[in-house]
Amino acid sequence: MTSKLVEQMWGAISDSPYVMVGLNKNAEHPEPMRALLDRNADNAFWFYTSKDNRVAEGGKATITFSSKNHDMFASFSGHLVHESDDDLVDKYWSKQVEAWFEEGKQDPSLVMLRFELDSAEIWSVDPTLRGLIKLATGATIKSGEVGENIKIDY
Repeated sequence: MTSKLVEQMWGAISDSPYVMVGLNKNAEHPEPMRALLDRNADNAFWFYTSKDNRVAEGGKATITFSSKNHDMFASFSGHLVHESDDDLVDKYWSKQVEAWFEEGKQDPSLVMLRFELDSAEIWSVDPTLRGLIKLATGATIKSGEVGENIKIDY
């Protein structure tokens, strides 16, 4: 595993924590959600949502990410489960989250979901000088000349 690429991916998600989340069993489109990260938990992240949200029931899910600069992409497979740890609800609570829930942390519609990662695929776009020249001229590009790609099982 290229740990540098994994670290870059987590850094990119920290910088722009918006991802697309969809349940695998639904034909509905994924929806944008704000991921909450814990750097010490590199196999999970969290979301606040309401009970009537289409992903609130949880289950097998896919999450996709594109960095602000479009130089890092990731796709995650795993499971969305209801988070029952009230300390985590408190830990990630913010004014931005509170704006969505009239009754704050006690709002009966509040659900916190934990996404437990099963696998991920990460792509970085960082062309070498040789790769840039090949892109510009239409020459055949070899692996590693325009970025990296790795697959990870958790």
